[in-house]
Amino acid sequence: MTTPAWLALALPGLLAVQLASVPSRPFRQTPSRTPIRHLIVLMQENHTFDNYFGTYPGADGIPPGTCMPVDPHDPLNTECVEPFAIGDLPIQDLDHSRRTFELQYNDGAMDGFVYALNERNQDGRLAMGYYDDVQLPYYWNLADEYVLFDRFFSSAGAGSFLNHVFWVTAGPGNGRDRPTPEGMGDYPTIFDRLQEAGIPWKFYIQKYEAGLDYRDLVDGRPRPAQVEWVPLLSMDRYLEDPDLYSRIVDLEEYYEDLRNGQLPAVSYVKIIGSSEHPPGSLQAGQLATRGMIQALMQSEAWMESAFLLTYDDWGGWYDHVAPPQVDDEGYGFRVPALLVSPYAPQGAIDSTTLEYSSILRFIEENWGLEPLTPRDALANSIASAFDFDQAPRPPHLVPAQRRAADVARATSPAFYQLAYVAGLTLTVAALIWGRRILPAAWRRRPGAPSTDETKEGRR
Repeated sequence: MTTPAWLALALPGLLAVQLASVPSRPFRQTPSRTPIRHLIVLMQENHTFDNYFGTYPGADGIPPGTCMPVDPHDPLNTECVEPFAIGDLPIQDLDHSRRTFELQYNDGAMDGFVYALNERNQDGRLAMGYYDDVQLPYYWNLADEYVLFDRFFSSAGAGSFLNHVFWVTAGPGNGRDRPTPEGMGDYPTIFDRLQEAGIPWKFYIQKYEAGLDYRDLVDGRPRPAQVEWVPLLSMDRYLEDPDLYSRIVDLEEYYEDLRNGQLPAVSYVKIIGSSEHPPGSLQAGQLATRGMIQALMQSEAWMESAFLLTYDDWGGWYDHVAPPQVDDEGYGFRVPALLVSPYAPQGAIDSTTLEYSSILRFIEENWGLEPLTPRDALANSIASAFDFDQAPRPPHLVPAQRRAADVARATSPAFYQLAYVAGLTLTVAALIWGRRILPAAWRRRPGAPSTDETKEGRR
């Protein structure tokens, strides 16, 4: 469902009122080697770079003349599928198993995207669909204002679970690409490193169900999303140690922590209900992300923070860049990634080769921690996207709608409250004025076709 324009405009004001109503306390300063004292990482679901930003100006997007062969293994079959704008067409959850990755990658030829899905009894043509700023206005606006990565790869050529394991351990764990009733074993995570160093962290989960973990899995029963996407819930020590377990919390605590000046140094976030996992709502995902970023901008933490948005795997969609193969697990295909921070250059495109271990590399370097595995020890850091020589940028209220060079300055909660009240007043006045000059049924312009005529003309 598309968010009404008036609601999209009103939400910032509502958020400002909510945040302004609770007094802030000073943040506890956590020593760091850069000005970034708070890192928030949100991982959404199942899209490639080309699927989201393949037509974004200046980025390494869909090459001109692309046409994906229907069967790359049959030289006599010349049928191919061109990339197409999805628009409002219905979509489905495309297969994104390891086998599908192998068929689509095709030993680096990158020509099996349609073929692989056909082999999985799906409509392979769907792999070539892409979105643009019409469906992704907020994300494209973020790219205009902050940093877009166009060489950010998933860590493994596999599905959600294994890539989430890399996200927290810089390794494949037990190599399984799904949680099992036996758990995943005992592997060091970035949170172990933080815990040992006394550095605050939390794992925020939208719609978190406390007590639901890998031990609740039953063969034949659908896997709970929070167990699928939060590997800590498959590790006994995180379930049995009260201190560790207390740091896995509902997403509502993120907003409370911002209001109370208690945002930890490192925050991982999983959104369950609005993850953008096909066929989920892109609008709902953008709205959820926007709420988190605006809350951060409204808080005292903003000037020392970085917010990274990325995606857990490619979801079966087309991407044209062959991922480097650094070991038996990956990399997987490119995923969208954006960095929002007062130290992020405006409108920059970062082409450094990165993956989820690059997030861990930054955490380790920023807070003086030891690497977990060779992956994060050797990975490039997301630090490449920061410009610490520039003065920190004040927060911008990035609009939810696509409007060129129309970004309001975020100055204070009082400013947003005033803007919200003014906007609401104007909306009410417009409605009253409209009712005065128009009859109960809205008039048409003289000579304009009726609704029925318009529908008929579109058929």
